[in-house]
Amino acid sequence: MVTRGFAGALLVLIGGVVISTLPDSTALLQIALLQDLRGAEAGRMAGLAVVLLGLGLYAAAWLRLCRHVARAEDEDREDALALVRHAVVVWSAPLVLAPPLFSRDGWSYAAQGVLAHFRISPYEYGPGVLVGPIVQGVDPRWMETAAPYGPIPLLFGDAVAGLTGNPWMLVISHRFLALVGLVLLAWSVPKLAAWAGVNPALASAVVLCSPLMLANGVGGLHNDLLMVGLMTTALVVAVERGWLWGAAIGGLAAAVKLPGGLVCIGVALIALPVGASIAQRVRRLCQVGGVACGALVLPGLLAGLGVGWVHALGVPGTVKVPLSMPTMLGAFLDLVARGLGTGLAPDTLLDLVRALAQVAALAIAVRVALSWRSGDRAQAVRAVAVVMGALIVLSPVVHLWYFLWVLPFLATIRLPRIGAVGLLAAVVISGLVAPLDSSLHGAYLAIVVGSLLVTALVLALLVTRTARDRLEKIVAAPQVAGRILPVTSPSVMVPPDVPRAV
Repeated sequence: MVTRGFAGALLVLIGGVVISTLPDSTALLQIALLQDLRGAEAGRMAGLAVVLLGLGLYAAAWLRLCRHVARAEDEDREDALALVRHAVVVWSAPLVLAPPLFSRDGWSYAAQGVLAHFRISPYEYGPGVLVGPIVQGVDPRWMETAAPYGPIPLLFGDAVAGLTGNPWMLVISHRFLALVGLVLLAWSVPKLAAWAGVNPALASAVVLCSPLMLANGVGGLHNDLLMVGLMTTALVVAVERGWLWGAAIGGLAAAVKLPGGLVCIGVALIALPVGASIAQRVRRLCQVGGVACGALVLPGLLAGLGVGWVHALGVPGTVKVPLSMPTMLGAFLDLVARGLGTGLAPDTLLDLVRALAQVAALAIAVRVALSWRSGDRAQAVRAVAVVMGALIVLSPVVHLWYFLWVLPFLATIRLPRIGAVGLLAAVVISGLVAPLDSSLHGAYLAIVVGSLLVTALVLALLVTRTARDRLEKIVAAPQVAGRILPVTSPSVMVPPDVPRAV
């Protein structure tokens, strides 16, 4: 099982080097065979097939691991959790030294760190002001755009750029940040699962080593992995150390990417007494928000970066991606309006639908914060799951790795059977389709062939009788485990400064 997953990750690395963007200065490109494979569409298709084969092996090993740990009983749950953590280390190892896979964002991170190192504000200038190998891997669409990220990844990139100017080494250093997020998840997810009586080993397997995590979190080395690791940590720390520390860590999550700050809703709900009034909720939300804002802006101010990222928050929304429901709906309405000859300016309805969707996401967050049950740890996790899920569904731009935002919260709450099956299927599919992202831009034949291969893999993994039985066992086991595994701490918590009579 572990060996099969390692072999799958190794194939992902080998094929990923063929289909991923590499700077011209990369030493590997001196290998003639690699040049030939990358230079021909047939070669890239072969690389894509190797990647998909690797992801298929990995997904099969992961499903087997989930089935194994789902059946763990009380005396075996520590061993099951240790097995999951061992699998995470072994399966992630082949990708530690890999270039950014299935996305070119890692090269942008490296270039933005170099900008910060040379005291050129990444919030005012894009990587295009730089010359040389550092910008050879950056996506042309982002060459002139400012960074929409918080100060933490930029400060880290600044520090590493003082040690090396090699683009590959710079992106590997950013993978270290992703691995930090993975470690934070490994520590916090079992605790979140225990609050709801969910099998901690199974929840950890779903979060830490699913195909979604391998392909888009570890392989893609996106900042989102660090952000979500800080989010889950904020909830645990709020319980174990107090809401003040939880709010500060929530602010640090926002200092990676702004959506991470929404975990502060969960921190506030944890810190409130049971049955808190609207006035108590507003007061505590303001307190948590104030501390989080301080943690968000202070690193940038101390380093001289300021808060220029606020002006760049709309940068991701400049692209139109098919995973965004508001974008697809708005684009369709614009197409209809154009066909009816309304004379509306291009993207008028698109902008309107996107704006309404963002208002709806904000309204959901406010409603959850002001009306959901307070003083309940498990309910706080559900609240963050709902808020982050709504944000993804209603966002003007959605990439595959955005699903990492909600994964640890969905995996650590009790879901109905259909929801649990859907979650397992989603993390498999979102991992398998990762190679069809921007790394294959323009290779239409490869995309078509890859789509057919992904369809075949999904059918093999999720439709066959054996796979259906496996999913049923995985989904059923947590319900049994939830009854036989004791929850180490009560779900409802009354803060020590609140009388027990409340």
